[in-house]
Amino acid sequence: MRAILSVSNKSGIVDFAKGLVDKGFEIISTGGTFKTLKDAGVAVRYVTEITSFPEILEGRVKTLHPAVHGGILARRTPEHLAQLQEQNITPIDLVCVNLYPFRETIAKPDVTFQDAIENIDIGGPAMIRASAKNHESVLIVVDPSDYSEILGNLGNVTSEYRKYLAQKAFAHTAAYDTAIANYLAPSTGLPEQKTVELSRTMELRYGENPHQKAALYREGSQKGAVLDAEVLHGKAMSFNNYTDAEACWNLVTEFDEPTVVGVKHANPCAVGTGDTLAEAWQRAYEADPVSIFGGIVAVNRPLDADTARALKDVFLEVILAPEYTPEAFEILSKKKNLRLMKVADAPKPTLDYKRINGGFVVQEADTLGLEGIEQTVVTERAPTEQELRDLLFTWRVVKHVKSNAIVIGKDGRTTGIGVGQVNRIWATEQAIEHAKEHAHGSVLASDAFFPFDDVVRTAAAAGITAIIQPGGSVRDEDSIKAANELGIAMIFTGVRHFRH
Repeated sequence: MRAILSVSNKSGIVDFAKGLVDKGFEIISTGGTFKTLKDAGVAVRYVTEITSFPEILEGRVKTLHPAVHGGILARRTPEHLAQLQEQNITPIDLVCVNLYPFRETIAKPDVTFQDAIENIDIGGPAMIRASAKNHESVLIVVDPSDYSEILGNLGNVTSEYRKYLAQKAFAHTAAYDTAIANYLAPSTGLPEQKTVELSRTMELRYGENPHQKAALYREGSQKGAVLDAEVLHGKAMSFNNYTDAEACWNLVTEFDEPTVVGVKHANPCAVGTGDTLAEAWQRAYEADPVSIFGGIVAVNRPLDADTARALKDVFLEVILAPEYTPEAFEILSKKKNLRLMKVADAPKPTLDYKRINGGFVVQEADTLGLEGIEQTVVTERAPTEQELRDLLFTWRVVKHVKSNAIVIGKDGRTTGIGVGQVNRIWATEQAIEHAKEHAHGSVLASDAFFPFDDVVRTAAAAGITAIIQPGGSVRDEDSIKAANELGIAMIFTGVRHFRH
């Protein structure tokens, strides 16, 4: 029996090769793998002995030869075996290949384009695909974690196991090609073809509901603040925990000042800012002490002991923070089921995917912050300095609330949030009902324009003093006229933040 071993990741390769020799295999190898095996005392032949052709083009051509691919692709039929014999080609029964470190190369900060190109493997994927195609006759091995199991199965390899290894091999080359295609693609825009590689990082307890299975996947080699967060304490994360945590962290990072965000069912239920995290938490908690129960909380500063002491008295599912002081961790870790996540430092995504039956809708991620909006005063009265601060606060929050969305707030905290209603006046009424007496003196943010003046009039009746909204309705003048009549200041941003 004959095996070709040519790997970039040499973990475990010496022991695997020795195991194959013990099972009666002749080992063929290339380049660095040949040297590693030879230095370890493994009986190994260099590939040029088999091809009778030297490596050329600085190693770009080594295994692309009929003596290799004929030995891999031949079915074990009398016709194919006779052709091999005519050409003096020996069948190859096992191929162990993993590829040039393309992802690792492009991750280096000083990598050049030419360095990346030279780390695109050609012969390796060709051997993998050939072996996987002919998996009925050839074992294809791409993952070092499979070495031990494969050695144990030799001599009794089932067709199902061969098929499993072939599927894994094609997934391996597909992921590799995806990384290359994405590297070569323009950094912005929506390409004509978009390949997405997902690798499972862990199974989750269940999906949105207990009858649904779920898992966490990584896209390519990308990093994510929540995806790569370290769970320092608490029980295993669920599907809903991850989606809520992502929503929570995306909102809290909109703010530079100390901020606490509470999320329930992927919607903000409470947001507070302050001079300290403890003050921000108190404001967030007062914003909605009912909904925050059983929710997820994120802070944008290292979590300190004072804040931890306040948090521990409320039932929460998850807390996210960039760091925890030792005292804060000691306080919160006494709650055995509370998950404490230390978020990772990672860039925000550039594309946003939503699944539809049979495909995806894909868009550029909504990363527009305050720097991207207008602040056009359209009413006779301009907002006061405090109203303007509150307007910009609520505008950052409304961006993360499901449409139709209305957020009212004052003094660095939300006082009411209207979530996901099918018309804007219902969202306004919901936010005001939530705020109760705190609506008086608050300001209001709307994720999209007002088609009628009913929102302005309802807001004024509740004591709301200023409004921020995109503008752009054919009936904007009706809302402006109502605001002037009722003494409300109103700003147009020229930007909407629909969130479906």
